[in-house]
Amino acid sequence: MFDMMQLLGKMKEVQAKLKEAQENLANITETAEAGAGMVKATVNGKKQVIKLEIDNDIINANDKEMMQDLIIAAINKALQDVEVLAREEIKKNTSGILPNIPGLDLSNMM
Repeated sequence: MFDMMQLLGKMKEVQAKLKEAQENLANITETAEAGAGMVKATVNGKKQVIKLEIDNDIINANDKEMMQDLIIAAINKALQDVEVLAREEIKKNTSGILPNIPGLDLSNMM
């Protein structure tokens, strides 16, 4: 028989695990590069840029547009890569708490 109290208890556990996982996202980092390593961007699981490295060879007022493109490319790649890691962290922290319910994906709750 369906036990509503047990389900409510599980939901509280899920909330606590999700909160813990979300807090841990700041510790997950990913670095990506563009322009054969001339620009490197590091982001965390909270989708914050935490470090940006630019090779001195591309710092030139005449190549400003290229540098901007490389910075954007590096940041976007790092954000894309950290998204995968963040989803894995959420999934890891919430696995086994609730029964396998088709369509229920808690990894989107970050």
